[in-house]
Amino acid sequence: MGNLPQIKETIMLIRELVSIPSPSGNTSKVIDFCEQYLKGLDLEIKRNRKGGLLITIPGKDNGQHRMLTAHVDTLGAMVKEIKPNGRLKLAMIGGYRWNSVEGEYCKIETESGDTYTGTILMKQTSVHVYKDAGEAKRNDENIEVRIDEMTNSEEETRKLGINVGDFVSFDPRVQVTESGFIKSRHLDDKASTAILLRMIKWIKEEEIELPHTTHFLISNNEEIGYGGNSNITPETVEYLAVDMGALGEGQSSDEYTVSICAKDSSGPYHYGLRKHLVNLARKNNVEYRVDIYPYYGSDASAAIKAGHDIVHGLIGPGIESSHAFERTHESSLINTEKLLYAYVQSPITNY
Repeated sequence: MGNLPQIKETIMLIRELVSIPSPSGNTSKVIDFCEQYLKGLDLEIKRNRKGGLLITIPGKDNGQHRMLTAHVDTLGAMVKEIKPNGRLKLAMIGGYRWNSVEGEYCKIETESGDTYTGTILMKQTSVHVYKDAGEAKRNDENIEVRIDEMTNSEEETRKLGINVGDFVSFDPRVQVTESGFIKSRHLDDKASTAILLRMIKWIKEEEIELPHTTHFLISNNEEIGYGGNSNITPETVEYLAVDMGALGEGQSSDEYTVSICAKDSSGPYHYGLRKHLVNLARKNNVEYRVDIYPYYGSDASAAIKAGHDIVHGLIGPGIESSHAFERTHESSLINTEKLLYAYVQSPITNY
């Protein structure tokens, strides 16, 4: 497969991506970054009306296409209400639990573009004041944002320019350890986005001729269910979502291998494509796990539900504590890269 990109370069790109706030619905800055990253590579790049980035690399065969997708939109929140004490009630963007962001630093972006920092807290946080600080429910009523400004009323908060509908993003707290772990919010799915961006750059710089015309979609609405179910050409046969492997008790995936999904909550992924991916992993000495994710959906399954006549699959690095305190290891990123590089250079299987 030639000289693959160094994993340190992929990790540096992940650090940059997770540091750009991009909750679903407010992703233009991170899409701008992705477009700028690919600038000068003589690529066909365009944006779809949903704001995603579509990159096409012509292949030897233009009669059968592939599409690969990763998403840059993340979990986040939106200001639902300004409370009489000047603090903020939130509405969730994406699927998570309030306890997973309790105590997290955040940013509030106003319509005018101003940004304020704050902390997501229970209103019953102080154990010196609230007897039920530990037992109170972590829900919409009790969670609030303490803004880092001198505001003690709704009027004072509104004077800052903060209003209902403003986006709230979570501090990623990204760290890379000497032992090879990268821990950060939003590894779902910016780890896979970094891998795809690096691969596109590698294909162009190494002048690799792909066997089939291949489209790469950096989607921006996956966390709310419809990021990658459009812009699929009629010639597209295979559609591969590159997302995360969800880890936990009862799962076979881990933080050190690439996860190949057999089934999620939407149903089984295409058996033929799954076997093709497994065979490629074995042939190229890629460490992998086949797994089932019980509460999960992807851009590939969204495309199937939208009615596209495609063969769909899902792979990705194993992400510990998904939609919460996420972590993976560089070996999982390496194995995901190796499988993807083998996949895009393989012929489409006759299904």
